[in-house]
Amino acid sequence: MTDERRITTEDGSTLEPTAGPRAQVAADDAALLQGGRLSGGILPADHTPLQGPEGGDVQVVASGWRLAVREFTDNRFAVIALAILVFFLLFSFVGPLIDHANTTLANPLAANLSPGAANPMGGHAGPLGTDENGFDELRRMMLGGQASFEVGAFAALIATVIGTLYGAISGLIGGFVDGLMMRFVDVLLSIPFLFVVLVLATKYNGTVPEISIVLGVFSWLVPARLVRGEVLTLRERDFVQAAEVMGSGRWRIIYKHLIPNALSVTIVNVTFLIADSILYLSYLGFLGFGLSFPLTSWGDMLGNAEQYVQNGEWWLVYPVGACLVIVVLACNMVGDALRDAMDVRLRRR
Repeated sequence: MTDERRITTEDGSTLEPTAGPRAQVAADDAALLQGGRLSGGILPADHTPLQGPEGGDVQVVASGWRLAVREFTDNRFAVIALAILVFFLLFSFVGPLIDHANTTLANPLAANLSPGAANPMGGHAGPLGTDENGFDELRRMMLGGQASFEVGAFAALIATVIGTLYGAISGLIGGFVDGLMMRFVDVLLSIPFLFVVLVLATKYNGTVPEISIVLGVFSWLVPARLVRGEVLTLRERDFVQAAEVMGSGRWRIIYKHLIPNALSVTIVNVTFLIADSILYLSYLGFLGFGLSFPLTSWGDMLGNAEQYVQNGEWWLVYPVGACLVIVVLACNMVGDALRDAMDVRLRRR
C-alpha cells in the first residue's frame, strides 16, 4: 500500500515519512511551504514554523481578578459611573477644605439669596446662593455629601460583616440549624424596614455613627442570604472537604476558605448597600429624623423642598436632588458592572 503522506518536492525527490511525531510535523509543515525548496529532506534554515492552530489566536491565561478588571474597564458606562463617584468623593471631602463659606452662624439678612445675588453684608452670594438660614448652599452640599458617603460606607460595612458571618455559618452547618437561621432572616425581612428605622431614629441622637449602626444592623439580611447560597456550593468543593479531612475546624474553614471565595458576591453587594443606605438616610432627613445640626445630609437639605419650589427657590432643590440621584445611580451602575465582571457565567471569554 502506498503511503499517502509521501511528499514530492519541486526537484522530483520524494520524502518518505519516518517514525515519530516530530517527523510527521516536519513533513506536514514542509507540505505547506509555498515555493520552498527542500534539500536532502532537511527544511531550510530560514523557515518559519507554523504559529498556532486554526480557529483563533492563542491567548495567555490570566487570573480571575485580572479578567474581572478587564471586563469592568471594557464597560464604558461603568467607568463613567466610577469617575462620577470619584468626583463626588473629592467634591464632598476635599471641597470643604477649599471653600470656607459660612455654614454654622445663621444670618437672616443673607437668607434665600439667589446664586450670585448681592449680599447685604457685603459681597455676593455663592454659585448656588444661600438657604433660609443664610448658609452657603454649595458648601452645605459638600458637607451633606460627606455625611451621606460616611453613613453609606459605615452602614454597608456593618451589614456586610454581620451578613457574611451569619450566612457563612448557616451555609456551612446546614441541616436543621441552617433552616432555623434562615427562618429567622425571613421573619426579619417581613418587618417593614423603614418603619423600624424611623422608630429607632427617634430614640437616638442624629449623629453619623448612630445612624450608621441603625441602618447597618437592619441591612445585613440580604448579604446573609447571598453568602449562604454561595457557601452551600463552596462547601461541596474538594478543597473544603480536604480541609475537613485534615482536621480544620469550622471557624478556620469559614475565614480561611469560604469567606475569601465568596468575596465576589460580597464586593458586588457592598455597592448596592451604599446606595441603599444613602437613600434611607435621605428618607430620614426628609421626614425630619436625620442628622442633628450642624451636621446635614442631602435628605435634610430637601426637607422643605415643597416650600422651596412654591417660592421659586430652585437652587435649594434641584442641585441637591440631582446630586442624590446621580450618586445613587452611579453606585448601582458600578454594582451591575462588578456583578457582570465577577460572574464567570456573564464574563466575556
